[in-house]
Amino acid sequence: MAIGERIRFFRNLRGMTQKHLGSLLGFPERSADIRVAQYETGTRTPKDDLTKVLADALDVSPLALDIPDIDSYLGLMHTLFAMEDLYGMTVENRDGEVVFRIDPRKGTDAARVSEMVHAWAAVAEKYRAGEIGKEDYDKWRYRYPQYDNTRIWAEVPSKELTDSLIGELKDETEDRS
Repeated sequence: MAIGERIRFFRNLRGMTQKHLGSLLGFPERSADIRVAQYETGTRTPKDDLTKVLADALDVSPLALDIPDIDSYLGLMHTLFAMEDLYGMTVENRDGEVVFRIDPRKGTDAARVSEMVHAWAAVAEKYRAGEIGKEDYDKWRYRYPQYDNTRIWAEVPSKELTDSLIGELKDETEDRS
C-alpha cells in the first residue's frame, strides 16, 4: 500500500475530510483539500518533514504511513498492522504461542488472502509430514504462484473481456424476447 493510500486510510479512520486534514497541516483553506487529494492520489509525495506532520495530525507513527519495509523489525511490525487493516489478519495468544490468522469474513480481499494462505499451509503440512522435500517446498514458495495448483491467485478477466461477454449476453437475452 503506497503512502497516499495509507494517508487516505487513516484520514477516513479518523473521520476527517481532506479539507480538515489540509488545514491541520497548515495549507491555505482554499487549497487544503486539493493538496491532501494530491498526496492521496500519488500526484505528490510528501517529504519526510511533512510525513511527520501528517503522522501527528493523524495520530499515528510516521512508520504507519511509509511503504512497509520488512528489512527492519519496526517496518515488519507496520507491515503486519497493514495486513490487519487490509486483509483481516488477526493476532492471538493461544496456549502461550502467538498465532496469526486471516479472518475471511472481513471482506473480499481477506477471503482471497485466506484461501491463498490455506494453500500455503497445505503445502507446508506436506513438507512437515515428509510427503515433499525442502527443495519442493521452497520451489512452491519461491516460484509462487507457478506451482500452486489451487489457482486461487488467478486474475479476474479484463474489463474488455467482461464488457464483451455482458454485451453478448444482453444481445442473446434481447433475441429471446
